[in-house]
Amino acid sequence: MNDTRQRNAVVIRTLDEGLAYLSSLKLANPLAAERQLQDFLDALLLAPPDPGVLYQLLEQARAPLSFVEEEIARRYHNKPVPLTDEEESCFQQVVSVWRKLGKAYALCARLENPAAENPDYLTLVATILHRCLYYTGMVIVEHYRARRELPEGIWLDLHGYYATAEEWGVACTPVVDPLESSNLQATHCTAAYVALLLVDVAGPYSNSVRNQSLIRRWATMWAPLVSVHPLDDDLAVPPYIVEFMKDAPLHPGSPIEGPTSDVRRIDTTRLSLQINHVLTQLRMRITPSQLGLGEETSGHVVQLLEQLARPWSQAASPRRFRRFASEGTARLATGFEAMFFFVSGEAFLQPDSASAYSRSDFDALFTFRDRAEPGQALVIKPTVSFPHEEWSVINHSASGFRMARSVVGGKIQHAQLLAICPHDGEQFLIGYVAWLMEEAGGGLIAGIATLPGLPRGIGVRPLDGDGTPTVDRYVPGFLLPPLPAIQEESSLVVPSGFYQAGRNLQFFSGDFVQRARMNHILYRGSDFDRISYIPL
Repeated sequence: MNDTRQRNAVVIRTLDEGLAYLSSLKLANPLAAERQLQDFLDALLLAPPDPGVLYQLLEQARAPLSFVEEEIARRYHNKPVPLTDEEESCFQQVVSVWRKLGKAYALCARLENPAAENPDYLTLVATILHRCLYYTGMVIVEHYRARRELPEGIWLDLHGYYATAEEWGVACTPVVDPLESSNLQATHCTAAYVALLLVDVAGPYSNSVRNQSLIRRWATMWAPLVSVHPLDDDLAVPPYIVEFMKDAPLHPGSPIEGPTSDVRRIDTTRLSLQINHVLTQLRMRITPSQLGLGEETSGHVVQLLEQLARPWSQAASPRRFRRFASEGTARLATGFEAMFFFVSGEAFLQPDSASAYSRSDFDALFTFRDRAEPGQALVIKPTVSFPHEEWSVINHSASGFRMARSVVGGKIQHAQLLAICPHDGEQFLIGYVAWLMEEAGGGLIAGIATLPGLPRGIGVRPLDGDGTPTVDRYVPGFLLPPLPAIQEESSLVVPSGFYQAGRNLQFFSGDFVQRARMNHILYRGSDFDRISYIPL
């Protein structure tokens, strides 16, 4: 009740009152500042001041809002889904702020048309629409970063704001956005709209949050190179189109019946040339930071740009393997101990006699010591039981599965290693989560990429330069065989943090013991590394 009174006590009628309130923000405490900013926006929406004052206050609030909400959003970035209650609360708060900002900027459109007295009126309208596009886009971006299904109608909102910009003739009117450009380089409504379309076609649910941030940065930087055009009647339907009356992003084109006034195509020719030019510069040893691409390694940037080249040039991406619709239930297990158990059919045990017994093992030994036979060797066989989940298979190919799970189940993280027993098989394979989204109802949809070959459970430990083990105990891992037919070399799958280039290691499976030198990383996941090795 007291909180409600305090929230309702915030009243902002004038520019000075609003600026004074913003100057009192506790930015050193993001949670407290977030509550203050929520109250600020609620007050503006409940009793909006004069549209001109409202616009100025929103412009002043953009920077602190961006800082605070980014700090709050860190609490659910790169987290397994479903989110915890605290993480979910943070997600809902951030999305709520972006929605409120979009609504508040939309209220600024009540400005009377002073075109005769104010030649900058169209620039002001363009700026208002740009902000509406920007914050509607932020709702989309936050759902991608939380791996959450997009809310119904969000693309209709985005299309509506852009269509309004076209109708007013301000779609390409220069607009300054300090949040997106440190040198105050002008942007426009078309660029803000196109940037979201580019982010979407880049496959956000299959990228890490780090890659999502880079993709959004590059999309914003290069969006002015892309143009949006009506679909001319004398032209064939392009490969991809946008339909203003459809709650969908850029999607494959198909024959259209009736008027095409709400259909648009986008021209990415200049963007495609830009990507090729940048890749050429990177291969000439020009660093990403010199090209304004961020403080990233050249190898990572080249790999990501090559991944973006096809969707951003609107070229079809051929599948390496054909995908088949499927029906059935697959079994999934996570965690190296559990995966080892399901792959090998037995629990992971240390090979040496120094295997540690659990407290329950010793309690059992003490309690039933009178039943032990004199002279008989003591053998304790711990009872092991690992849980697994059942997922419905939607479709599959030679390289993986698309699967769904109901609300009940454990947490899953993007790029996490798991063991999977297909719906039509008995042998567990290992793979990783290549694509992950939580549905509005709480269920999960995931794309699982299987690692090539039948895995073999092993124990692995690092060695010193002279071949001495640096630790006594082994950790579970997996050995994948070579597959020359598809040009796959033999590899090891080990827990994250184990890999060190050039370091020697030892691994065993049953009576087989092998020494090897770690070579290079083939794939780095959220909890594992797949590495190549050189036998010693």
